[in-house]
Amino acid sequence: MPSSIEDYALIGDCLTTALVSRDGSIDWLCWPTFDSDACFAALLGTPEHGRWKIAPKGEAFTAKRAYRDGTLILETTFSCESGTCTLIDFMPPRGEASDIVRLVRGDAGVIEMRMELLLRFGSGANVPWVRRLDDGTLQAVAGPDMVVLRSNVEMRGEGMTTVSDFRVHAGETYHYVMTYDPSHFPVPEAIDIEIALEETESFWTEWSSRCNFKGRHRDFIQRSLITLKAMTYAPTGGIVAAPTTSLPEKIGGARNWDYRFCWLRDATFTLLALIDSGYVEEAVAWHEWLLRSVAGAPADMQIMYSITGQRRLLEWEADWLPGYEDSKPVRFGNAAHAQLQLDVYGELMDAFHQARVHKIQLNGETWPVETALLKHLAQVWVEPDCGIWERRDTPRHYVFSKVMCWVAFDRAVLAVEKFHREGPVQEWRAIRDRIHAEICASGFDAEENTFVEAYGSKMMDASLLLLPAVGFLKPDDPRIVGTVDAIERRMMKDGFVLRHDPQEAHDGEVQPIEGAFLACTLWLADAYVLLGRVNDARELYLRVHGIANDVGLISEEYDPVLRRQTGNFPQALTHIAMINTAQNIFAALHPDKPAVQRAKKN
Repeated sequence: MPSSIEDYALIGDCLTTALVSRDGSIDWLCWPTFDSDACFAALLGTPEHGRWKIAPKGEAFTAKRAYRDGTLILETTFSCESGTCTLIDFMPPRGEASDIVRLVRGDAGVIEMRMELLLRFGSGANVPWVRRLDDGTLQAVAGPDMVVLRSNVEMRGEGMTTVSDFRVHAGETYHYVMTYDPSHFPVPEAIDIEIALEETESFWTEWSSRCNFKGRHRDFIQRSLITLKAMTYAPTGGIVAAPTTSLPEKIGGARNWDYRFCWLRDATFTLLALIDSGYVEEAVAWHEWLLRSVAGAPADMQIMYSITGQRRLLEWEADWLPGYEDSKPVRFGNAAHAQLQLDVYGELMDAFHQARVHKIQLNGETWPVETALLKHLAQVWVEPDCGIWERRDTPRHYVFSKVMCWVAFDRAVLAVEKFHREGPVQEWRAIRDRIHAEICASGFDAEENTFVEAYGSKMMDASLLLLPAVGFLKPDDPRIVGTVDAIERRMMKDGFVLRHDPQEAHDGEVQPIEGAFLACTLWLADAYVLLGRVNDARELYLRVHGIANDVGLISEEYDPVLRRQTGNFPQALTHIAMINTAQNIFAALHPDKPAVQRAKKN
C-alpha cells in the first residue's frame, strides 16, 4: 500500500519529477518526461508495479526530512537504536540523459541498510530484461526504454527484484545512480557524483535566490516557487498542473484524472505569480509556450495541451493498476481536452493583457492571434459549455464561463484604449456590455442576493469568488458582497471552501462529496483582501499553509474529515494560489507596494 499523499516529497530535473516517500521509497516516476509512461507506479498500486526503496533493514526507525535550503535536494535522516544516517536524493538538471542520484551517508553509529529496486516500465505493466555489464553496471531494457544503475554497493537479483544489503558507518557514503536513455542509444556514461551534487545545489540556490517576496513565510513562498519550477518542462516552458495522474479527489471515488498536462486557464495566475516574484524569464517562457500551443485556427483551440503543445491527449484506463487505495479507475490522458470551455478565451486574453502591462518582450506578436480568437469568440460565447470544472454531463450556460468571455472583450478594449492596438473596438464594447448585462440578468439570484453557478440554477460554485478579482464588478458592489456571504454560509466545510455546492450531484452519478478545493479557499482570501477584510484573508491563508506537509508541498484538495490531502500532488494551481494570495496580503498591508490582484493590473 502506498504512503499517504502528504507523506511524499518531490525531486526533479525540470524534465520530469519523482515522488519519494518518508520511508525512502520512490513510488512514482514518469521517465524521461512528465507525460511518459511510469517506470515506478507503486503509488497507484503495489510495490510490484515498480518502486525503488532504500531504508534501514529490519530495525525500527524514525525518519525526519527536509530540503537543503533553497534547493530540490531532499535529505531524509533515519534514526535507529544503532545509529543515524541520511539518504540524499536529487536529480541533476543537466538536460541530457536524466539521472536520479541517491546517497547514503553515515552520521553516527552503524546501520544495516537495504536497497530494493523493482523497475516496471509501461506504468507497471512491463518487466524489463536486466543484465550486468562488464564494469558491473546493471542495464534494464524493455521496448523503447533503458535504465542503467551504478553503485559502489554490490547488487544481486532476487526473483524480479534487484537488492543489496550493506552497513553504513559514521563518515561513510554509499551511492546509487540510475540513468534513463532510449534503449537504442549507447549506454550513457557515468556522471561525477560530487560535481553533479555541487552543480545541482548551485542551480537551485541561484534560482531560488531571485525570489523577491518580502513578507512573512518567505521560505514557504520560495518553496512553492521551487515546486513550480520543478513542474516546468525546461525545453518548452510548459508547466504541468501536477506530475501525477489519478490520485483521487475523494479516497475510494472515481473522480481520478490525469493532470500531467498544461491548462490554459492557469495562464494568468501563473504569469502573475512568476512576474510578481521576480521570475520574468520563466514568465516569458510560459507565455511563449501559450502562444505556440494555441497557434492555428481559433475554433481548434483546446483547454489543455501537452508539455510540448501536442493536442491529442486521448484518455484510456490502465486496468492492471488497482488505483491509489483502490480508487478506480486509473486514467492516462484526459478526455476533457476536447471539451468546449469558454473561460479559457478570457484567460488567454488576460494573459496577453498582463504581458502588455508588464512590458514582457516576446519573440512573436500576439495581437493577430488575439483578434482571430475574438472573432471566433464573438460567434460562440452564446453557446453552453462544460465550465471551469470540466463537467462531463450536459453543457450549460455557466456564469464563470460567461464572465471570462466578458474579460476577453474587456481586455481587447483596453488593448485599443491603452496600448494603441487596432481593431473593431465599438463592436467589442458592444459585445462586452451585452455579456455583462446578460450575466447580471440571468446569472444572479436576487432572492438569495448571490450569483449562481449557471443560468437558471439555484446552486453555486467557488469560481464566483473570482468575479471581483477579474474586474467584472467592484468588490464593494452589493452583489459581490452577497455572493461572498452566500459562499461563506453554503460552501465552507471546517473552515475550507468547497468548489461545488454540497447539495448538488455531479456528472450524472452519485459520488462521495469531495474535500475542500484548496485554490478556492485562497480565492476567498483574495476576495477578502479586495473587501478590506485583510485579517480574515490572513486567517484563511494560514489555514491552508497549515496543511502543507513537512517539506512544504500541497495537493489539489484537503479532506477535513480524514485530515488528509487528496487529489493530484503537488498541485501547481494550489502553489500558484499560495504565492498570489501571499502577495495580495502583503500589498494590502503595505500600501506603498503595488497591488497584484488581476483587476488592479489594468
